[in-house]
Amino acid sequence: MVIVGYGVPSQCSELPSDFSLVNQTYVLPDPFQLLDAGRVTNQSDWQCRAEQIRALFQKYELGDKPPQPSTFTPTFANKALTINAGVGSKTISFSVPITYPTSGKAPYPAVIVYDAPSIPIPSNVAVITLNIDNIAQQNDQSSRGVGLFYDLYGKNATAGALMAWAWAVSRVVDSLEMLPAAQINPEKLAVTGCSRNGKGAIVAGAFDERIALTIPQESGSGGDACWRTSRDMLVNQNLATQTANEIVGENVWFSTAFNQFAATNYTVGLLPVDHHELAGLVAPRGLYSTENVGFLWLGDFSNLECMTAANKIYQALGATDHQGFSQDGPHDHCSFPNDQISEINAFFNRFLLDEQVNTSIFRTSRPKA
Repeated sequence: MVIVGYGVPSQCSELPSDFSLVNQTYVLPDPFQLLDAGRVTNQSDWQCRAEQIRALFQKYELGDKPPQPSTFTPTFANKALTINAGVGSKTISFSVPITYPTSGKAPYPAVIVYDAPSIPIPSNVAVITLNIDNIAQQNDQSSRGVGLFYDLYGKNATAGALMAWAWAVSRVVDSLEMLPAAQINPEKLAVTGCSRNGKGAIVAGAFDERIALTIPQESGSGGDACWRTSRDMLVNQNLATQTANEIVGENVWFSTAFNQFAATNYTVGLLPVDHHELAGLVAPRGLYSTENVGFLWLGDFSNLECMTAANKIYQALGATDHQGFSQDGPHDHCSFPNDQISEINAFFNRFLLDEQVNTSIFRTSRPKA
């Protein structure tokens, strides 16, 4: 497997032939440890390490993300992109509507939204709506291999639904780069979703460096909570939160390769990566994640610990304030409380509208242990 398009040597994304899962530990993996036993000491090292992390996530958790298909002919008409893609004799087509802003100037910044927006979006930012179930279904275990992504790549494609959606996001970005008539600035794009869709949003941001701002909302385990810290909540603290063991039986968001790590609550320690590193793949680009202490299932402790660890990567890249974390509540799941509006607006203003504003936001309403 070779990942291309990130401007680093291809060998960085090729796992060593003798790579094996030998160390079971419930301590979060060191994001700065290279696979050749060296350590990250500079920007070039990190770019290589980031490709290693992407390769590990594809092999062991998310499945492979294919590049732009060999046949790719997007069109724009009637305020919508129509994406026509083909691989060999297989072809698919899907459309994404664009809701244009009521203020601002073209080409507009835009937010790619999974299904429907659940966050406040500024009046000068466009909304691009992606029907993710059309790309990869997510009803239950029977959804494995169902959707346009699998029509194109086959039902045995390794990608789970989260990666299939990320593939679709990248094809939207490709289309915007090719179609200036759409009047969307492809360098000023955000991606967002809530709950399961928030899990998808952080994967999309991690696997496409053209996304300027990633906004996972209440994504919980499989999103901005780490597998190991969620396990700790359940096993060591007796707090009923979602773990890898539960999540693989619930739906088809992950590759079947992940099942070996989720077989019990004691096998996840073999996974060579965790979600502080997934969030770190977004760095140094904008990342604003929200969580809700009103739902233990979302893993409030795990969210906080995992994103605190992710911030070490942002710190190392000199971009500490490019990552925001806001854990609020209790409030209704996927609602957006008023006291977070100024925070999210700051991230929109900085990363989509080029305003020099303060995005030093890292807070929780979770009581101290």
